[in-house]
Amino acid sequence: MNIVTTAEMREIDRATTEGFGVPSLTLMENAGSAVVEFALLEFPSAKSFGVVCGKGNNGGDGFVVARKLHEAGKEVRVLLVGDAKDLKGDAAENYKRLPSPSVAAPSFAVFKGWDTQDANSAFHCDVLIDAILGSGFRPPVSGVYAEAIAKINSVSSPVIAIDIPSGADSDVFGQQTGAVARADAIVTFTAPRPAHVFGNLTLGPTLIAPIGSPDEAIQSSLKLSLITFKDITQLIAPRPRDSNKGMYGHVLVIGGSVGKAGAAAMAGFSALRAGAGLVTVGTARSVLPTVAGFHPELMTEPLDETSDGTIALKSLQIIERVAEKKTVLAIGPGISRNEETAELVRGLVSEFTAPIVLDADGLNAFEGRAKDLNRRDRRDHAESAANGVSGADTNGTLVLTPHPGEMSRLTGLSVKAVQRDRVEVARKFAQEHGLILVLKGDRTIVANETGEAWVNPTGNPGMATGGTGDILTGIIAGMLAQNPQHAFESVMAAVYLHGLAGDIACERVGEHSLVATDLVKALPEAFRRVRAESAQNSVKLGGRLRP
Repeated sequence: MNIVTTAEMREIDRATTEGFGVPSLTLMENAGSAVVEFALLEFPSAKSFGVVCGKGNNGGDGFVVARKLHEAGKEVRVLLVGDAKDLKGDAAENYKRLPSPSVAAPSFAVFKGWDTQDANSAFHCDVLIDAILGSGFRPPVSGVYAEAIAKINSVSSPVIAIDIPSGADSDVFGQQTGAVARADAIVTFTAPRPAHVFGNLTLGPTLIAPIGSPDEAIQSSLKLSLITFKDITQLIAPRPRDSNKGMYGHVLVIGGSVGKAGAAAMAGFSALRAGAGLVTVGTARSVLPTVAGFHPELMTEPLDETSDGTIALKSLQIIERVAEKKTVLAIGPGISRNEETAELVRGLVSEFTAPIVLDADGLNAFEGRAKDLNRRDRRDHAESAANGVSGADTNGTLVLTPHPGEMSRLTGLSVKAVQRDRVEVARKFAQEHGLILVLKGDRTIVANETGEAWVNPTGNPGMATGGTGDILTGIIAGMLAQNPQHAFESVMAAVYLHGLAGDIACERVGEHSLVATDLVKALPEAFRRVRAESAQNSVKLGGRLRP
């Protein structure tokens, strides 16, 4: 799903109306209907709704919402923050469509000062709808609008923002400045703007509802997209009845050391849970019994070790033999920062053209050596060496999964600099090195060598605990093993499922009690939910409504 700017959203609406014949009044009607559907679903016991409207199109959406809530039998109180004479176009038309005062109608007031009962009644309802300022607004907010935002922020009722919380700048990638209305949920339309994804505008859900714009009209210059269930459903479609384990790949995990055996085991078992047919974990000989004891489904391979209990460089030949027919290598979980082991990691990455997922201290082995990760040159060399031989393995896919600290070590940038411009840092590194980069964190970024960048909307703060990165490594390897010819899509699917499993685990145990293996337990439900969501038209970014 494309992320678009405010100007591009205006162009999308114009193209929908002028190029595809969808009247703008129909778009507004559909927008209001989406808000009402969401409100009634999420707040089924609410009896009264306050709708606070501005004089622009956002207010017009609010008038549609008020009318439809009234038709649904709800008590509705509408406040127009402005003069009705200033209403224009579709907003003015939907103002006229409000039920006549001669019949049972919504309570309606035009703002004439906060000391009047009519002006305040809309704020004292079970649910408040913010329809004051939409995504076309540019801060700062002042005057009566600022006062209305302050009123919203002072009430205890849950607030649903139409399009975007009033006062927010929809093109901002980070923290908002100035007065912004509180929102417990947001319903926006057609495509998200940057602030919907990066602005932390709500702790609750953000619904992105289609209102009639065809895909052909939704164009963006940002080269930035949101990963949704629609992008990954095909990769987790039902399997044919004659399936066998050989059809779904064999993952080899290289990792583990004394004191860190669990990391390799978690990565291996996560690959199995993600659907890989077979998984072998190659680990330091002394910790192999620990790894093998985690899950009977894992195969293991003992590797020579250093005096520190890490995998020794002389294990390279053993790994070459074991990896010969493996589909994917996952290198790094629990492997440690021993220099001899780091040299082994660099040798593996340099030598193998099979898809590799590199994580944890596998990444740290390339601190100050990022040029050695250049996969484009490596892939070109492999293709030349293959010389057209049918079946030669020239995939060359390399997937890096750094957190901001590891990204700092790879790039030489400070962590603060990495976090300040996460999208461009990830995009630039992926392009320069010809690889897939997964920059972990809030709104994980997945970038590739073409300059595409995708943002993951799933996940939560409870996942800030040891081992969740190892789980991600395993899920990526497992998805790649099943779909090696669709590497980038497989990585996106793995990142989305990993975060969704974290959200499901958080529902079950809460943020504070969540541990990494809870994600593995929740992964089957994550697959089920993605399949179930495939029938939906709307897309929902994570978050939970207040109880």
